[in-house]
Order: sequence, then structure tokens, then C-alpha cells
Amino acid sequence: MPRPAGHRAGVEAVRKTVEACGRRGVRVLTLFAFSSENWSRPADEVSVLMDLFLRTLEKEAGKLHENDVRIRLIGDRHRLGERLRRQVERVEQLTADNSGLTLVIAASYGGRWDMVEAARRLAEAARDGNLDPASITEDSLSGCLSTAGLPDPDLLIRTGGERRISNFLLWQLAYAELYFSPTLWPDFGVEDLDEAFAWYAGRERRFGQTSAQLEQAYRA
Repeated sequence: MPRPAGHRAGVEAVRKTVEACGRRGVRVLTLFAFSSENWSRPADEVSVLMDLFLRTLEKEAGKLHENDVRIRLIGDRHRLGERLRRQVERVEQLTADNSGLTLVIAASYGGRWDMVEAARRLAEAARDGNLDPASITEDSLSGCLSTAGLPDPDLLIRTGGERRISNFLLWQLAYAELYFSPTLWPDFGVEDLDEAFAWYAGRERRFGQTSAQLEQAYRA
């Protein structure tokens, strides 16, 4: 089948995953919809993806709002078409006050782009005399990333058997657990999601400490 057929099938996987994460108490779900590098794909495929993105937002916005989902897009919006940008802004405004699952859509996004933009903002603040370069911390840079105000991911799920993060949330994934599923995204279902969560539940997250230190802190 042509590649766009897979993208269309992937929309259903998105719907199932969002609904399942909402029911399981996930607070923030980020979906990598379209990377900075994806702009180099064949023009007809890019056109199909952008049209699919637009139509999906138009169709699903009301239902997401009814289910208390908050929508947030991260990425270089200037490269998106005007109609799509307007729709993204409408959906973000519509769902801005929702307090359930936060659904972050990474579109025209790249981790390197994100860090370059953050560095540029810090450099501009220093140039204008509003920031002492010596005072820059990890929190300073995090606050300038597109994900400012959101927690760092606990779990990354990569489907399709690929074992790389492909320029996704490079800074934010520093201590995330990385789960690689052989299932292709259009076939990824609730059972696959639960398998990833079960695997994650068995991980010991030490953040640079030892198991003994964690056990001592838990007892305290």
C-alpha cells in the first residue's frame, strides 16, 4: 500500500493511545507527529501529512475538549501552512483551561532546533542586559525550551523496531526510560501500551544514585 495509507491508519492509533493514557491517569503525553527532518520527504507525502493533521484537528478538537484534554503544539510553526497554524491556535485556545491529560503534539519539531532556539533566547537576553551569562543554569535553559512548564518525560516509547530517538526531546529525555517496541505504529494498540507500562513499572530509576541510597531514602 502507498505510504499515506500508513499515515491514515496511524491516526486511529493516536486516538486509541490518547484515550488509553487518559483512562490510566497519564498527565502528559507527547506524540512525535512530524520532525524537522521530515520536511525533506517527497512533497506529495508532506502535503498528505499536513492535510491529515489539519483534518484530524478539525474533527477531534471538540471531543478532546469534552474529555478535558489540553492541546499544546511544540515545533517550528512558521513552517506550517497558515490554515493549519490558525487551527492549532484555535484548538490550543479552546482547550487552554482543561485540567485533564495534556496532549503535546510535536510537529515540525527537532530536539536540536529546540535547544538552538533556547540558546538564542538566552543569548538575546544577555545581549540586552537582562541576563548575566554566569547565572545561566539548567533551569534557565529548560525554561526557554518549547516544553517549558512541562515535566520531563518518564518513558519514551519508540515503535516499529527502531532503536534511536531521532532528534526527539534530546534535552528532556536525559533520564527517561527508553522502551522499543517491534510493533509498527499503525498497529500499536492498548495491549502494546500496557506492555510498555508494565516494563516501565519494573525499572529502578536511580537518577545517578545507587540502589542502596534509594532504599535508604524510601525508608526515611
